Amino acid sequence: MEIKFGTDGWRAIIAQEFTTDNVARVAYATALWVKQISKHPSITIGHDCRFGGPLFTEVSVKVLCAHGVKVFMHRGICSTPMVSLGCKKLDTTAGVVITASHNPHTYNGFKLKSNYGGPTTPADIAKVEALIPSHIEIPNTTLEEYEQKGLLEIVDLETLYFNHVEASFDMNAIRNCGLIFGYDAMYGAGQRITRRLLPSNLVYLHCDENPGFHGQAPEPLHKNLLEFSSLIKNSTDIEFGFANDGDADRIGCYDADGNFIDSHHVILLLIHYLHKYKGMTGKVAISFTVSDKVKKLCEAYGLPCEVTPVGFKYVCEIMVNEDVLVGGEESGGIAIKGHIPERDGVWMALVLMEFMAKTGKSIRELIEEVYAIVGAFDYDRYDLHISEEIKQKVISNCKNNSYKNFGNYIIERKEDIDGWKYFFEDGAWTMIRASGTEPVLRVYGEAKDREKVIALLDTVKATLLS
Repeated sequence: MEIKFGTDGWRAIIAQEFTTDNVARVAYATALWVKQISKHPSITIGHDCRFGGPLFTEVSVKVLCAHGVKVFMHRGICSTPMVSLGCKKLDTTAGVVITASHNPHTYNGFKLKSNYGGPTTPADIAKVEALIPSHIEIPNTTLEEYEQKGLLEIVDLETLYFNHVEASFDMNAIRNCGLIFGYDAMYGAGQRITRRLLPSNLVYLHCDENPGFHGQAPEPLHKNLLEFSSLIKNSTDIEFGFANDGDADRIGCYDADGNFIDSHHVILLLIHYLHKYKGMTGKVAISFTVSDKVKKLCEAYGLPCEVTPVGFKYVCEIMVNEDVLVGGEESGGIAIKGHIPERDGVWMALVLMEFMAKTGKSIRELIEEVYAIVGAFDYDRYDLHISEEIKQKVISNCKNNSYKNFGNYIIERKEDIDGWKYFFEDGAWTMIRASGTEPVLRVYGEAKDREKVIALLDTVKATLLS
């Protein structure tokens, strides 16, 4: 079978396509690639909480070491940002994370990271894909033997990350601010580091290892976090809540009333804090699915803003080559200046908690500061699980400009950087795009308030399925 990487790594169903044999093929191609670009090829590797993580990691390590690549391996669960940071701190040629991120528990995956501490570029991913053989034998050599040969070294990526946090944040301010925060690990890889960083400030939910995620895909969207929302809503002391996906590179947030704070608002808050409060500058890089409110805030602050296709790897490319203040995407993956060019859900939560601790303001009061500049808005997304026939029909209609309106919403203009974004009066918009990692058609929408955005999305959905 042909193995192709999607917008964020290769993902497939465990035991169907994601097998030890196929993982070995990808690891072999990775070994050839790092040997092409380095005289002393090396890899940082780790896995999250998913089923088979240790096994698939071991297979990858055996193949890499067998082909002369030095491997630095973390034992136990770790997050994607920990592996990316490890690449940079340990100065390895590249990194591998065995994870399927936010996909359902039936999936696992293989992510590639580069020396700079972020996603590998599309051009280099294509080189790896081209090197994947039809079959490869998995070596019988044990990991202990590779350790003895000096080809394998066990490292503690969690402690490396912990020390980096301590050096980068005013953790005393966060820990001693008197605020209680809520955290939903979604049974994912962020559970250990958050307990270690904030042992007495957090109320925890779903912070045990469960490879099946209790049947819930670990994606930090409100529809998947209703229990967490209720916990905060019914609490008298939780001031702010955050959740991470399976490999802890994405974030979803809540205010003290249990209201969801989407990624558009998080990106705006980060720009607001870093620029207005901390005096930092730089470009803002956002994916095509992000609200135009970000452009408006950038204009107000005199910051350049660039829009990329969907996929954090495109944002990362800009961050590696330019001075970028904030880079982010709608799905909760955000990075900032002063860290690695990588999505990091725990890191973004720490920035927001530090913002609250330093100002003494609630997250809702800080959002109101942003609204004073860009105006209030609400946002949501529908994931339509439809037949391939209907999906292709919708895509064809978008390509052929067949949609002139969605019900009473008259299209004023359209953008098609990656998918199709339709703009209406009063700043409302919708976007239609097929997922690059799942058999799903995504419909995005923004309007002035909750009632209006749901009405817009319902109308768009009805039009597409008619």
